Amino acid sequence: MRKESEFNWKDSNLEKFGSSEDRKVKKESALTEPAWKNVGTKPGTEIFRINKFKVEKWPKEDYGKFFSGDSYVILNTFKEKDNEELLYDVHFWIGKYSTQDEYATAAYKTVELDTYLDDKPVQHREVQGHESVLFKSYFNFFTIMKGGCDSGFKRVTPESYKTRLFHIVGERKKISVTEIPCKRGNLNSEDVFLIDTGLRIYQFNGETANKDEKFRATQYVQQLKAERMGKPRLDILDEKNISPSHPIFKLLPSGKSKEKESNNENEIGMYRVSDASGRLEMKLISNALDRNTLDSNDVFICSAKNACFVWIGAGASIEERQNAMSYVHEFLKDQSNPFVPVTCLSEGQKSEEFEHIFK
Repeated sequence: MRKESEFNWKDSNLEKFGSSEDRKVKKESALTEPAWKNVGTKPGTEIFRINKFKVEKWPKEDYGKFFSGDSYVILNTFKEKDNEELLYDVHFWIGKYSTQDEYATAAYKTVELDTYLDDKPVQHREVQGHESVLFKSYFNFFTIMKGGCDSGFKRVTPESYKTRLFHIVGERKKISVTEIPCKRGNLNSEDVFLIDTGLRIYQFNGETANKDEKFRATQYVQQLKAERMGKPRLDILDEKNISPSHPIFKLLPSGKSKEKESNNENEIGMYRVSDASGRLEMKLISNALDRNTLDSNDVFICSAKNACFVWIGAGASIEERQNAMSYVHEFLKDQSNPFVPVTCLSEGQKSEEFEHIFK
């Protein structure tokens, strides 16, 4: 079984993403990738997992479920109102314990898929725990589970199921379900948790948990029950009504996870990526976000507090275009939060998230 090592963006190397391969070669490579055959032909979401440098289709019944030890490519195809043209968003998602080879392959395959679809998609990078609202909107439930390709998504019967603890947090449709270490100290009064033993599922409602979390948790359990042929029993427990001697606490060993995600915000700024001087340079041009600053002749990195955008001008040089994403990866390594969602779009492409940062 692969030994998991926590994803460290500051040590990552994604040179493949900014490869200087000839476009024709890229297109030929894209056309020979079996996974891309017939993708993007109708509205909907398609998901692929990277497994030992190969792209494999993710089962539709598992859409919305991601393993922290893997990397994925996600294509969303859609149409705008009163327009029959197919439009695309393509994301690569990096699990916290995904290997460097896997997420570099996911990044490269995202570019390849973009080429296959004639450069129409808007490209996005997503890192576990820092996903964009757009990405999460594709799924009724966004679930992160421990494990990866080496352990596989093995179907087990409820009778042989290993006890798992899930943390449910969010509001309305922005609900995330994340598997966390099965420790008693990981419960809190602000959120909802599921202790899943296979045949019996306990829903622990923290005393101050919001109604959306409680309702969506129950919906999620109904989905789990359907997957297990209705066998599991659900017990809903309100924190204020159960005693410290309740049986659920015997299922959770004492202790608390030491993991804590950073919620730091990045500095706002606009950076120009240009080779006008004879060599490719990135330069800060403003500490504010102003759409009027964008220039069709160059590439711009627009850093917001919780997201980063790469805007490619229609007149940008080939070298500027090819190295834009490499530059944003290098740029983020030195930011307070290098894991923020990244969106790469060309002049003329639409992105509500991009337009929102200028308001």
